[in-house]
Amino acid sequence: MAKDVLCEVKNCSFWEQGNQCGADQIYVVSHIGKHADTSKETDCKTFEPSLS
Repeated sequence: MAKDVLCEVKNCSFWEQGNQCGADQIYVVSHIGKHADTSKETDCKTFEPSLS
């Protein structure tokens, strides 16, 4: 399991200094079913916009 999860989406409520993701878990889904061939075919469902 990855120790560091990087994220550049600064308006996510889980974004932390140094482009670190502070979420307890990450949920990624595929646009095309259970298999994806490229990162463009996926989305991070963990994203939540920050309120600030």
